[in-house]
Amino acid sequence: MRILMLTQVLPYPLVSGPQIKTHYTLRYLAQRHQITLVSFVRSEAEALLIPMLHPYCEAVHTIRLPRSRFMDGIALLRAWMTGDPFIIARDYHPAFYRLLNTLQQMESFDAVHADQLNMAPYGLAMQTFRVLDAHNAVWRVVERLAQTLSPGLAGTFALWEARRLKAYEGRVCRSFDRVLTVSHEDRQALEEAAGCSLPGAVMPIALDPADFPPIPRDRNARGVLYIGGLHWPPNVEGIRWFLREIWPLVCSKIQDARLFLVGARPPRDLQAWATRDPSVVVTGFVADAVPYWRQSALMIAPLRAGSGVRVKILEAWSRGVPVVSTSIGCEGLRACHGENIWIADEPEEFARAIVTLLRDPMEAQRLGEAGSATVQTWYDYRVAYRVLDEIYP
Repeated sequence: MRILMLTQVLPYPLVSGPQIKTHYTLRYLAQRHQITLVSFVRSEAEALLIPMLHPYCEAVHTIRLPRSRFMDGIALLRAWMTGDPFIIARDYHPAFYRLLNTLQQMESFDAVHADQLNMAPYGLAMQTFRVLDAHNAVWRVVERLAQTLSPGLAGTFALWEARRLKAYEGRVCRSFDRVLTVSHEDRQALEEAAGCSLPGAVMPIALDPADFPPIPRDRNARGVLYIGGLHWPPNVEGIRWFLREIWPLVCSKIQDARLFLVGARPPRDLQAWATRDPSVVVTGFVADAVPYWRQSALMIAPLRAGSGVRVKILEAWSRGVPVVSTSIGCEGLRACHGENIWIADEPEEFARAIVTLLRDPMEAQRLGEAGSATVQTWYDYRVAYRVLDEIYP
């Protein structure tokens, strides 16, 4: 089949959850079909990476997506006027529609694969078989985030956005021929929004374990690693909660513990925290996170809002690194407390798990090896993505 794939982020390099998820979907589809990729990019440097996708794509087209506070203000006004959610209005770009129209006139596609909710409007503009690949039930992410925020403007806006997202996602999902979700929980949330069952399938996020091999860690490693985009509100809220409620408990027991917060665009308050607390290191974006994996005894996923599947947990498992997570942080994964992960939702329990793994290298190794086995069994993309063969016969 000839498939037109639309992505909100260029699926390379493999440094973020969305990029990892989309990259392996592309690689799997490319083994059986001809793919034309149309993607947003944020910079000229990002566009220089396009040749890395040529082995999987018949053609790659990109549109520059500007980001600024002024543009966000315009998007907010557009959302208010149209009734669309802010995150949809923010990614509206006439040039993307013009490119799709040109491609549709020049070529015949058997299907369009819209990757993430942001690309749904563009997918619906194509007159062909349409598939929505939902990375999250986005309305549930924002609703949960609103529940964690203090009363005020931010909380009010989040509730407003969640209501619009739920209505929008339900309407959009009903308009696609197939809807892919990464977990049963997400599927239930989207069907709640749609008010009906949705044709499609559950396709968990997966990767190639060979691309994320085990990393030998430093002897007596005392690091606690968080890795993920620090511009994404649920991630930031979870880290703030961790710093306030959990990290002081850990430091009271392990005086030489260090917290590595590795992720793009950290907000000023996290940078300020690292300035006054020498046990906390905020790196910003790093092209190669291996040095931080080496210094860390475990990884944390302290999320209290979100949906989908935490790709970084899969990466940690693949690398043989033990993980401590909240229930929401590992929702949708084959995560079993005490077997391949430690799950804790209360600060004292979360801190106790970290302290135990820092003090007991044998337990950390056991947990890490169990996580690695979980990835090998369930999350190798060559196995997990076979469901795509039913969507695209």
